[in-house]
Amino acid sequence: MNVIVITGASDGIGAELARQLAAQHKADAALVLAGRSAEKLAAVGGQCRGQGAQVLEVSMDVGIEAQCRDLVAQAVAVFGRIDALVNNAGMSAQALFEEVKADDLHWYEDLMRVNHWGAVWCTHAALPHLKASRGRIVAISSLAGLVGVPGRTAYSATKFAMTGFFEALRAELKGAGVSVTTVFVGVVKTQLRHRGYNARGEPAGSSGLKEDDAMPVEECARLIREGMNARKREVVMTSKGKVGRFLKLVAPGMVEDMALAALKQEVRPR
Repeated sequence: MNVIVITGASDGIGAELARQLAAQHKADAALVLAGRSAEKLAAVGGQCRGQGAQVLEVSMDVGIEAQCRDLVAQAVAVFGRIDALVNNAGMSAQALFEEVKADDLHWYEDLMRVNHWGAVWCTHAALPHLKASRGRIVAISSLAGLVGVPGRTAYSATKFAMTGFFEALRAELKGAGVSVTTVFVGVVKTQLRHRGYNARGEPAGSSGLKEDDAMPVEECARLIREGMNARKREVVMTSKGKVGRFLKLVAPGMVEDMALAALKQEVRPR
């Protein structure tokens, strides 16, 4: 039995990854799907059961430590083990730093709790079980966690935190047989950016990024699944992302220009 815990599994990348893993492992899959919407989780869970997988749905918020630890406890209570943890849950944000009022800065902290601390809490709770199974940890970061993106200071901060944390954890676990795969996702065709925060900490309602070449969610989930199965150290998505990572070392000013060019005209700094 391959027991896989996926946070942020109610829609988008997490939901598609769950469906692909169910199709891959079928009756050998035991999926623990976590997210805030019980209704959406039930729909995804039903699709996975249709592929033959066993499913446990847990409605929870990764921004609350106790709920992260309870998620792991429920997974172990039902299935007896954990073979993989996919830290996928997250929120987006699009706001120029100078446009955020002092009274609204609290949502920077809220975003850090969801994007970074949620992954830390889930990983800490699951680690003894992952060491016992010599399992896999997957951290869904972002290209914004490799290169700071203008208009996304809060989001980049959370993803840089994830990147550093899991890079250090990978080294700590090198002799334990637990792999750590960090995934640097680009712009994907989901509603993540539309639901993310604006300068006032309210749902943005639209994306501030150009999305003409957004990656289909099916392709993104496939790349994550293949990287997890191969126990890769990192998965860097899109050719631009790979080029940008290299250029950051030799021509950082060029990378900043590339990041600015990815913004829609109306949200660029003036």
